[in-house]
Amino acid sequence: MTIPHHLTGTGDHHVLVLHDWFGTSAGWGPFLDCLDGGAFSYAFLDYRGYGQRKDVPGAYTLAEIASDALALADQLGWDRFSLVGHSMGGKAAQQVLAEAPLRVRKLAGLAPVPAGVYPLDEAGAALFYGAAEDREKRFAILDLVTGQRAGRVWLDRMVDQSLRHSTSEAFGSYVRDWTTADLERRISGNPVPVKVIVGEHDLALTAELMRDTFLSHFPNAELEELGGSGHYPMYEAPVALAASLEGFLHN
Repeated sequence: MTIPHHLTGTGDHHVLVLHDWFGTSAGWGPFLDCLDGGAFSYAFLDYRGYGQRKDVPGAYTLAEIASDALALADQLGWDRFSLVGHSMGGKAAQQVLAEAPLRVRKLAGLAPVPAGVYPLDEAGAALFYGAAEDREKRFAILDLVTGQRAGRVWLDRMVDQSLRHSTSEAFGSYVRDWTTADLERRISGNPVPVKVIVGEHDLALTAELMRDTFLSHFPNAELEELGGSGHYPMYEAPVALAASLEGFLHN
């Protein structure tokens, strides 16, 4: 199976990039214009049920994302690579690490979901699990994670993109997997260099949560909180995000 993807850059440092629950391989905004294509080659994957692979059936799980990500690396001839994962993609990146630890150079999580179970109370479960079929719930989630600071025009655009570029079946299945999967024992103690980048206005995936999870799981982990950003730094602070990410990958 040939896996379609978006590739940018021609550098020797290969980087697999995994998108969030709402996004696609094309959903990275102005951040793409800030990347150093001479130093890095970035491959942006679409999950099954999303983007260029919207019509590809699947189980819609983190394990499946990891399997497809490794298949894409093989397709590209990348024996070793770094991983970048945003939100749900941050947990998927940890699944890749669990499956193929010797292939991963570095791991960067952008507002990443931690490795353990992501607990939801009754109201949270209704909001997140109901979002597959409810536009207003998707809007409310995006408004929450960007600190209730974003304007309606941008939020509407993000919601419309998620509705247009993913199936409700995939959207609903992925959330049930990323909230319940527990990878802690498989990744805890891994010495891979890790950087976690969060936005100061993200009301869900906070710096405090990352200190209790990523920084306790990975002995070589560091944390940066970006000012002026919520959950979507690729839109809210693209220049700062690119500088932070590539500074980590370069070293």
